[in-house]
This record gives sequence, C-alpha cells and structure tokens, in this order.
Amino acid sequence: MDLQQRINAFVKLGEFLSQFSNEGVKKKEGIANNDLFYEGFLHQINLAHEHNGWFTKENILFSLNQWFNALIKSNLTTWLEKYNFNIVQSKKVAVIMAGNIPLVGFHDFISVLISGHDVVVKQSSNDKHLLPYLAKYLEILEPDFRGKIEFTNDRLNGFDAVIATGSNNTARYFEHYFKGKPSIIRKNRNSVAILTGKETHSELQLLSEDIFRYYGLGCRNVSKLFVPRNYNFQAFFEAMYHWNPIINLAKYANNYDYNKAVYLMSEFDMLENGFLMIKEDKSYSSPIATVFYEYYDDINQLHQKLETDKEQIQCVVANGVIKSEVPFGKTQQPQLWDYADNVDTIAFLLKI
Repeated sequence: MDLQQRINAFVKLGEFLSQFSNEGVKKKEGIANNDLFYEGFLHQINLAHEHNGWFTKENILFSLNQWFNALIKSNLTTWLEKYNFNIVQSKKVAVIMAGNIPLVGFHDFISVLISGHDVVVKQSSNDKHLLPYLAKYLEILEPDFRGKIEFTNDRLNGFDAVIATGSNNTARYFEHYFKGKPSIIRKNRNSVAILTGKETHSELQLLSEDIFRYYGLGCRNVSKLFVPRNYNFQAFFEAMYHWNPIINLAKYANNYDYNKAVYLMSEFDMLENGFLMIKEDKSYSSPIATVFYEYYDDINQLHQKLETDKEQIQCVVANGVIKSEVPFGKTQQPQLWDYADNVDTIAFLLKI
C-alpha cells in the first residue's frame, strides 16, 4: 500500500464523517460502504454519550465535524508533502490515548498509519466506542490496512516505539516503563488567552468557544487569561453569557457548585455569573467551570514569562500580540500540521 492509497482511504473516511455534524446528521448518497456502517456509527455515538456524560452528542458531532474538515485531500497533501515516506521501514507503534475529549487520540492514530507503520492502540476507558468502529471502516475501505491496526486492553508488548498521552503523574510512569524505546510522551498542558482590553464583543464571544467547548476538558481549552492591570471584566462576562445553558448539564453544575463552595469557604476573591467563575491565580490548570487570570504590566515581560513556561502551555490565544498566537475561537479547530506540544509526530515516525 503506497502513500496515495493511504491518503485516498482517509479522504473517504472524511467523507463518511461529513454525514455527522452539529449542522445536521443526514445520510448522504455516494458514501463508500454507507449501508454497512452508517446506522452502526449512529449507535456508537449514542453508546459513547451513554458511557461518558461529558461526551454530549453536541460535542461528539463537533469533534467529528472537525475531522471531516481536516480529512480533505488538499489538507492531507499540504500536511504530508514536506516529508519523505520512501525511507520508512514498517514498525509497530503503540499509542496510549487520553480520554478527555472525543477522539482525542485520532491524530496519533492517523499519523502512524499514514506513515506506513502498524498501530497498537490502548484506549482510555472514557473514550472507547468511536475509534474501533472507524478503524473497521478503514479496513473495509482499504483491505491493506487489515493486520495493521490492533486494539488492546492488556499490557503492551512487542512494539518498536510509543506515543503516550497522560497526566504529569502518568508521564513519569511512561518515561520509566518505556525507557529504551523511541517515544513521544505528553504531559499536562493548558491554553491561555492574552487580552489587551481592546477586544471587540465578537472576539470575546469567539473566546467563549475556546473556554467552554468540551466543558473545558481539552488541553487546547483556554483555562487562564492574562489581562492588563485594572482590567474591567464586564465586557468579558457579557460575551460569555450566551454559553449559560452549559449549567444545565448536571456534571458541569456539580463541579460549578463544588468549586464555588470551596472558594467561598476559603474566602478566595472570585467573580462569577452563575455558570463561570474567574479567580486570580498564577496556576495554568483551572478546575471545571473556572478560569484563572493573572495581571500583566508589560507585554514584553509577559512574552518572557510565556517562553519560560512554554512546557506548560499548549496554545496562546491573542490578536496581534505574540508570533505563535491562535486566533480567537480557533483552539479546537487545529490543522493536521498543528502538532500537540509542537512535537512533529510524522518526523518522529519517519526516523524510528
């Protein structure tokens, strides 16, 4: 199976996913193997939601829509054109996936297969329904994928390299367990936004998507704001307000109530609007329903701080403030070439 065959298979997978989006779930004509897989995938979406209350259908469909947008031929070609795939000798790559948002490990899965390697996947119990079904669809699309995809709940053995994503605590375990193997090991990261006070209402509304999508559980979700001294949060709260229905999810409301009680009993200063709290804090990782903020006095000093803390940061959201910034509202819409932790996964896979 050559690279073009692999690309063509993922393009067809994207076409299949195009039937499932927030704009509507509708069966289309001309989708490969649709009669075999369409209804079954609807069932998997329902199972994923029933198994994990954070995986609402809205958020599952949002994730699927992002992958449909990513897996178009021009994107795949742009992503892969700078690499030399002729040097690849097929190896077995273990991928240990997180389970914080739907299909969070899908990019690693695609990267291993598109590079010509075999993949053995160890999924999180929180996100175990969608990917195996899509893998089976791939095998029907392109029979040469058969035997190259394995899922396991057992201890990993017989692999040549590993990509593992987890918390800072599990990363220490991964580093010990996988020493001697080529590896990418990802730890906790969070995303931040830099506000200047000049943002429009529209920009702040877009920022709300970066904060609330997936209930803030992703590493690309904004969990902290950097704001100028004496920043007035009124415009910020007004722009957040259209997300107020989020409090109707019991799991989110329970976290909101718990964290609010903790802050009040601890006599921490915080501002809240009934579904979001903001609290001054130097940490990057904020609890659910909370966004931390920190004041800055000099933008150049802030640049230096972000550079110093870059190992803790996934994305920086801003408008014309920093070179590597992500536009407001775009953190959960990465391109295929926007690698987690800025580690080029394909380059890693081509040299193992």
